[in-house]
Amino acid sequence: MKSISQKLAGLLAAGAAAGAAHAQVQDLPGGPGVRQLNLHDAVTRIAAEQAWLHWFMLITCIVIFVLVFSVMFYSIWKHRRSRGAKPANFHESVTVEIIWTAIPFLIVIIMALPATKVLVAAKDTSNADLTIKATGYQWKWGYDYLNGEGAGISFLSALDASHRQMSDAGARGNVPNDYLLKVDNPLVVPVGKKVRIITTANDVIHAWGVPAFGVKQDAIPGFVRDTWFRAEKVGDYYGQCYELCGKEHAYMPIQVRVVSDADYTAWVGAEQKKMAARLDDPSKVWQLTDIVARGEKVYAANCAACHQANGKGAGPIKALDGSALVLDADKSKAIDIVLNGRGAMPAWKQLSDTDIAAVVSYSKNAWSNKTGQVVQPAEVQAHRAK
Repeated sequence: MKSISQKLAGLLAAGAAAGAAHAQVQDLPGGPGVRQLNLHDAVTRIAAEQAWLHWFMLITCIVIFVLVFSVMFYSIWKHRRSRGAKPANFHESVTVEIIWTAIPFLIVIIMALPATKVLVAAKDTSNADLTIKATGYQWKWGYDYLNGEGAGISFLSALDASHRQMSDAGARGNVPNDYLLKVDNPLVVPVGKKVRIITTANDVIHAWGVPAFGVKQDAIPGFVRDTWFRAEKVGDYYGQCYELCGKEHAYMPIQVRVVSDADYTAWVGAEQKKMAARLDDPSKVWQLTDIVARGEKVYAANCAACHQANGKGAGPIKALDGSALVLDADKSKAIDIVLNGRGAMPAWKQLSDTDIAAVVSYSKNAWSNKTGQVVQPAEVQAHRAK
């Protein structure tokens, strides 16, 4: 049994190691800072107004607190019984009633006017240069560019795989400043343009927000909400899902990349080429090795976070390696679960027919599941149409 001194020494060593690791982390531009107490640096006019309101309200409340309690404590001290003070004998004073009604009323008006102005401006989503739909999934974001330059672009944005691996390993040693905030496909928008964000969700309530923009909007299944921002500075800006949306809630970051007009146009062109290349013919018949190779990439990007790279699952997440459902000769069962979800498993209808066929084929032939079964895109397309 360890002595108390040995245990204390161990705790001190662990604390020193944790402090050293913490000291290595630096402020993240566009994201949180080390020992941050104030609001994020604003990069939109709305965020700047919110920061001003924050300090205005705080200082106003402090001044009122100091004045009221100063008068109260002075009165208690000045008119205490030990000094022979005699209480006044009166029932009412019209003057006092008017004063203590009028002053709070004026204070409320002074505070409400600028707050209302900012709130109305924050809700005015008209005349947007760019409209993007942000859909919350467990646990990633889907972005669809609806109007403006880049209309038609669509992609999923999830936590960067390397950061998830660091987290699973305990995140010991050096971690990047953007730890658990970096995504594989950031939302890209042009600087100085009004961007309208339409939010909704596919499964449970999520919330899309970026503190540097001064925006946060709930994403509710079956409902549509919207917000907007106009970033005034290029760079990467970070947020997270702001609703407790399940066990992977902490792994659902938001990264917005603000670029110049020229860089945005170049990005749009590159994304359109990528989308054209991904437009697979659903009638194409794939060979086992080719579709499994593609499925491995789809699995790593979308499934490994829950089912693990080795297919063993964890806790309530069922294993795919050796799963009776995966091994079943009736391929429609696995297709149905991937398409429509079941229990904690979310629906993956946003994936293409080819990607779903590929990931199901991969799960049926990876690890110890050497079934030799191949799911073709046409089978997924037919199941989707049911």
